[in-house]
Amino acid sequence: MRKVWRLYVLIALPVLYIIIFKYIPMYGAQIAFKNFIVTKGIWGSEWVGFKHFIRFFDSYEFWRLMSNTIVLSVYSLFASFPFPIILALSLNYVKNQFFKKSVQMITYAPHFISVVVMVGIILELLDPRNGIVNSIIKGLGFEPVSFMGIPEYFKSIYVWSGVWQSVGFSCIIYLAALASIDPSLHEAAVVDGANKVQRMWHIDIPGIMPIAIIILILNTGHMLDIGFEKVLLMQNPLNIRTSEVIDTYVYKVGLASQAMNYSYSSAIGLFKSVINLLLLVAVNKIAQKTKQESLW
Repeated sequence: MRKVWRLYVLIALPVLYIIIFKYIPMYGAQIAFKNFIVTKGIWGSEWVGFKHFIRFFDSYEFWRLMSNTIVLSVYSLFASFPFPIILALSLNYVKNQFFKKSVQMITYAPHFISVVVMVGIILELLDPRNGIVNSIIKGLGFEPVSFMGIPEYFKSIYVWSGVWQSVGFSCIIYLAALASIDPSLHEAAVVDGANKVQRMWHIDIPGIMPIAIIILILNTGHMLDIGFEKVLLMQNPLNIRTSEVIDTYVYKVGLASQAMNYSYSSAIGLFKSVINLLLLVAVNKIAQKTKQESLW
């Protein structure tokens, strides 16, 4: 340790972050099994077992929340997964460095826009009266569309705006993987008469497939963990039927409600985390069975 103390210093901050913000909060997860009262504290509150879990399973909101969350998550997963790979493969064959760097900068930039600003841009673009999209629609002679007021449009707006925001930054990993492929493979393929599409299919895609499988497994482990910020900002009374997900429901029950129910919201959050863990283990096991890359 004395010889490589610099490496331990380098890893100290990430380890402290994980301990403070990931492991220590697990102590409070027990309130999911208690009737938590702030004045009594965590240890002083009464144990109620699985009461809050059963309450959630029996609620009329359960199936709607699960359906919205799963559909939105699966939609996001399948829509966002291939585009970084396609972008990385395309940029890998661009010879003009100025054009390549310009495309990279333009596609990376949206990633650094905050969620609040991003939703503001979306709402301005889709505004029924002054939005650019509806201005084009009216210019073509059609009636303006209230996109954010139609429940069926919510998931597509959420997903494709997310793809636009993240595709450039996500492709960095695949560009790094493509850079690690042995150039002699491409040289041999060119000598054998292979075109760019054949080189992509037989060299590049197999070369980045291990990374793609790992990312797919990690994304599957967050299947129910959509996050509430963007969904909550895009919600309104007209689209609430399809936009209410587990995370927004937990926020409203645990923090935004006048009668804040910490135990009930903690039980829902713990249930979501357990399902995510089971999905992660299951998909990792499937990857092992099919002789693909796996996390462990």
